[in-house]
Amino acid sequence: MKQLLLLNGPNLNLLGVREPDIYGAVTLQDIEQQVEEVCQRHGWKVKAFQSNHEGELIDQIHQARHDVAGIVFNPGAYTHTSVALRDAIASVGLPVIEVHLSNVHQRETFRHTSYIAPVAWGQVVGLGAMGYVLATQAFINQYS
Repeated sequence: MKQLLLLNGPNLNLLGVREPDIYGAVTLQDIEQQVEEVCQRHGWKVKAFQSNHEGELIDQIHQARHDVAGIVFNPGAYTHTSVALRDAIASVGLPVIEVHLSNVHQRETFRHTSYIAPVAWGQVVGLGAMGYVLATQAFINQYS
């Protein structure tokens, strides 16, 4: 059975209460459940992990090379700052789809640059929680 890693970075544990005008009312648990339902319908498993700590995210990426087909990743603010996460993704050779709830290109200028995008298979921005589902479906369509 194929497995997907659903990886979320800093502050995403506060979804539903954090700036709902930007990120919506959906919680991280809601997103994890939606992704799990899509995976189950297609015979896939999902492993969900969230951390506010860069090193823990890197450890998950490194571990993923042993047991997942791909990674759906919302790096949060680390998108715009972390060469270390970029290098971890490049080093494991797994396809990654970068996801952002808001359209980062319509926001502050510093959010327009992603260190992850150049090493990602794809990117989904601005579609809210549906972006996670679309990224998951893309993996299933490509790798089933």
